[in-house]
Parts: sequence; C-alpha cells; structure tokens
Amino acid sequence: MRLHYLLRRIAVLIVFVLVGVYGYVSLRGPQGIPALMEKWREIRKLEEENANLQRENEYRQERIKKLQESPSEQELEIRKKLKLLRPGETSFILPDQPKQDETKPALPPPDMK
Repeated sequence: MRLHYLLRRIAVLIVFVLVGVYGYVSLRGPQGIPALMEKWREIRKLEEENANLQRENEYRQERIKKLQESPSEQELEIRKKLKLLRPGETSFILPDQPKQDETKPALPPPDMK
C-alpha cells in the first residue's frame, strides 16, 4: 500500500513537471510571448497610422467644405494652383530648403560671438 502511494505521488510529480516544461517551451517558442508582443507592437503602430489618416481625412473634408462655401477661398486656391497674381502683387520664389536626414541629429546653430 505504501509503495502504491509513493508511485502515485511520483506519477503526479512527473505529470506536473512535464506540463511545466511543455508550458515553458510553448511560451518561449516562435508562437509564444515574443510573437504576441510583436503583434501588440504592430497593432499599436497600425492604430497610430489609422488615427493619422483619420485626422488627415477630417482636415481634407473641412477644406472641401470651405472651398464649396467660400468664393474667396475658391479664388485663393485657383490663384495658388495657376500661380496667378493680381495687378500690383509681388510673388517671391524661394529655393527649396534641403531636407535633413532623419537619422542624423540637427546641428546646433553656430555660436555668434
């Protein structure tokens, strides 16, 4: 009877160890916690992109509404697109600013002494 009790305890202990090892391997494997974390990061990134697109969409809808309702806005937009000037107006054309590489930090302005 005592041997039977001891074998049963050993079998239960072996089952718990096997379940623990299986759980550890499955959580650390390619479909485990690292994959879950990566999916959460991707979801967060897509949600941010979605919010940015939503803001842009709202801005464009407002712009369309302004253009439909305001003749002065229409005139400004047409003049800007066709590069037209009224008599007496002056237009300044500035050279394009070179875009900084986003990976390099901006240089501080030189000290004026």
